[in-house]
Amino acid sequence: MNDDRPLTGRQAPAPRIVLVTGPSGAGRSTAIRALEDLGYEVIDNLPLSLIPRLLEGPQHGPALALGIDPRNRDFSTEACLNLVERLAGDRVDLLYLDCSADVLLRRYSETRRRHPMAPAEAPGVGIAREFDLLQPIRGRADIVIDTSELTVHELKAAITGWFDLSTGPRLAVSVQSFSYKRGLPHGTDMVFDCRFLRNPYWEPALRPLSGLSPEVAAYVAADPLYDAFFDKVLDLTRLLLPAYVDEGKSHLSIGFGCTGGQHRSVTLAERLGKTLADAGWQVSTRHRELERRAATDGGASRSETTG
Repeated sequence: MNDDRPLTGRQAPAPRIVLVTGPSGAGRSTAIRALEDLGYEVIDNLPLSLIPRLLEGPQHGPALALGIDPRNRDFSTEACLNLVERLAGDRVDLLYLDCSADVLLRRYSETRRRHPMAPAEAPGVGIAREFDLLQPIRGRADIVIDTSELTVHELKAAITGWFDLSTGPRLAVSVQSFSYKRGLPHGTDMVFDCRFLRNPYWEPALRPLSGLSPEVAAYVAADPLYDAFFDKVLDLTRLLLPAYVDEGKSHLSIGFGCTGGQHRSVTLAERLGKTLADAGWQVSTRHRELERRAATDGGASRSETTG
């Protein structure tokens, strides 16, 4: 099915839709069951080509969760991203269940299961293939939950925190860093350019580090404009968040960009994310370029950048 018409056949109000995906073994089935317990109508492993037809049918409840399995025969990265684009809206969330490769490998070793992406090879081969397949989808996700250190109960609690229907509309905030050289992150609502701050890239001792390190964070924070800039961003964010809640918006994405997406933008995204989380907002903090490097080379090397 190759129908590119917008999916607008439903009567208002539209249901909340959660698309759930991620690598095999990361907890997708657990997340789907948790959403079902929260009152979502759940359909798992539905082929991508059938989802538009499903959504054009009658509405059966206030919320729908669709499990997207990379093992389905009609699955492709492009088809999945196209579907997400057609569904994009304030009441649609792409949830990505992530997990580190070593934890996934341990889980497969403990269960002695074959990896679906490498049934005749070692599980590590399948894990690498699936990471490569899903990386663009992870980059498009509205919410990423890393299950590497989570128990089943902790994952269910995280799902409840993000998607509980009984508490009424809740605003999920995503704060991310990025490199302008690779373009703006898709779907970002507010973008702040921090390339005017002094750049740790030009300090040899700081160049290989990231904005996650205290040394880089301190260096960036020492810029005379840093405090005033952050305070104004925080004041603006605090002003707008309640207004977005009143408007019924379910997700807000805030981006910080610098040249290479490694130092300044990471530092600011981390600080704003922590500040908002401490104030009680649901916050997911991500670093696009750091994630990209970790996925391609395990973080052992870095592509040339300028901070």
